[in-house]
Amino acid sequence: MLRRLPLVFALAAAPALALAQESGDLGGDSAPTNLDGVGRITLQAGYRLTSNGTLYDSWYGAKGPGSGLERAPESTGAPIGAATFAYAMSDLVEVGIDLYGTAQNLRLSEPGPDGTTVSREVSTVAYGVLIGLRFQGVLDIGPQGLVPFAGVLTGPAVISSKREGSALQEKVSQAWVGSLGATLRLSSKWGLTAEYRFMFLRGPLESPDAAKWAGPFSFSNGGNWFALGVTYTFPPDPSRPLTSF
Repeated sequence: MLRRLPLVFALAAAPALALAQESGDLGGDSAPTNLDGVGRITLQAGYRLTSNGTLYDSWYGAKGPGSGLERAPESTGAPIGAATFAYAMSDLVEVGIDLYGTAQNLRLSEPGPDGTTVSREVSTVAYGVLIGLRFQGVLDIGPQGLVPFAGVLTGPAVISSKREGSALQEKVSQAWVGSLGATLRLSSKWGLTAEYRFMFLRGPLESPDAAKWAGPFSFSNGGNWFALGVTYTFPPDPSRPLTSF
């Protein structure tokens, strides 16, 4: 995976460079060094690494439906998508709203008829809204500077699972996120953003037979999120004097 990072970086940078060239932004005005009043929209896609070890240990443990059965292949991650709408309240502090979504298919073994073992697919989906603060600054790196940031976000999420042949299990949960990333400003308005997030988010999973295996069983759609995206910034409006009456 690490050997593909240069290719992924190049593919992510190409749209931002093309948009900047098309709008005539390259070689134009300089990006602001003071971030106070700067707004941005960032669109990202990436991959998350989620082990779900807690789920597998309880499912295949002594009191789980998979006790003594051969484990089904384990899924360790899934694609993610996110959009950030943010505004810098000061040169160092940015407030933002993030929309995100992710989906993953798991497989779990359970007893079947006549003593057989059945491997069933579990489809999981999570989406939600995050609100939080990011602390940022400007470094003199790259064409128009590098903006590193770190922050904490939280918000409601809808998370669901559906075992093959069973009913949908869904609940509203609270997601907690730690964020660390940077935006390489390619022009005064366009940039390339890389972000790492560590998320806590768990959802419900139905037992094959609640009378035999009460559980509760739950899965994670959190873990380590890695994403690349394109950022468009809105420079602060120039100050206007108050109209005198």
